[in-house]
Amino acid sequence: MCCVVAKTWMPREASSLADILADARVWKLKDTSAAPARPVWSTGCGSLDARLPGGGWPAASLIEVLLDDTGLGEVQLFLPALVECQRNLQGGIGDAPWLVWIAPPHEPYAPALAQQGIELGRLLVVRPTTATEALWAAEQALSSGVCAAVLLWLKGTDDRWLRRLKLAAEAGGALGVLFRPERHRFESSPATLRLLVTKGSPCARVDLLKVQGGRPGPVDLGDP
Repeated sequence: MCCVVAKTWMPREASSLADILADARVWKLKDTSAAPARPVWSTGCGSLDARLPGGGWPAASLIEVLLDDTGLGEVQLFLPALVECQRNLQGGIGDAPWLVWIAPPHEPYAPALAQQGIELGRLLVVRPTTATEALWAAEQALSSGVCAAVLLWLKGTDDRWLRRLKLAAEAGGALGVLFRPERHRFESSPATLRLLVTKGSPCARVDLLKVQGGRPGPVDLGDP
């Protein structure tokens, strides 16, 4: 049995992961004869976009972000992409895709997110009680087909679960982001993209460790 706590900031919206799975769009049949190209969402930083294949964060894939501490601005790296994908994938009024944050270490500050352009009514925060529940929730959200992006914070997991998350992201077309401690840096990972975020001055330092079709190495986020 899995027990998770989830919420949105709009009372009329459903407040559990089950409501995402109940979204009618999950069950629409897809024409696989001509699959569209996977979208790429700009990072909002030209120097980082230039180092990534396609010029941004790749959708339908798993990105692993390794941190030597939380609160380094790791979410800010993805905010421009989250805003862009909500806007560009919106089918109509109230049809903006879901953004799901699972086990964030700090409470998201809703006014700041709204000011950035995030549609809060389609942002779901899930508070699982165990790592297994967090992984289960992430897999379900990634594969649902109605989520633009799923962000997951974990202290650790095994290669088997990482592969499941990657397959779920590919199946559902979502941008999957896994935040893990820096100590996992030298472990193997099936993630399409791996980056290391560490403390720096005046801003955090970003190193691309693994980039399929791009260029690994440090990135100067101060470049336009």
